Amino acid sequence: MARLQADASSALWVPVTGSLGLRGRRHRKAAIRMLLQQANGAMGAQARPGGGAFAWMLSQATPFLMRKAEGRVLVWVWKDDPELLVAMAQLQEATPQVRATRAMMPMEYDDTETFRNPHLGNGERLLMPLPPTPSTPPFATYTWDAGTHFVTLTAVGSDRERFGTLTGALDDLARTLRLVDDLTVGEAAVLRLDPS
Repeated sequence: MARLQADASSALWVPVTGSLGLRGRRHRKAAIRMLLQQANGAMGAQARPGGGAFAWMLSQATPFLMRKAEGRVLVWVWKDDPELLVAMAQLQEATPQVRATRAMMPMEYDDTETFRNPHLGNGERLLMPLPPTPSTPPFATYTWDAGTHFVTLTAVGSDRERFGTLTGALDDLARTLRLVDDLTVGEAAVLRLDPS
């Protein structure tokens, strides 16, 4: 089964994937709180009391949900300010329905540019530091079509003014993404193939 791997710089990013228990808890909670605030703002909802408790519950459940995803989802937060930027890499099967959904995206998603990854080849990058609606948070999306799967890296920020200063670090992270596969040899042995 194909899985995602990446080499995120530990000086810039804190991995949420695989951070169980107290390790990474503060960063998980801050990232989830930021994403909830952005989602509420996009829908025009006001912040509710008790939102911090909901973010805490999600931060406890998130590592277990990601572990269940078995390497199909990787998440990082910006180390210096976890509420500033969240990045999520995802491996998604390229079904006809997924391809149709991608083809029907709004027109602003056509403003992509070619982006090269040494492991995945040419893909697309879409930077939206100033989305058309003020309630929409700034974001960036990187996508590669690997034939049977789509590899995407999506980053959401909380600050329109600072988002542009982070695109270099996002590009560096996107260039490290790769697919790895485990092949069963015989009954028990597993041969792990690294991309070359």
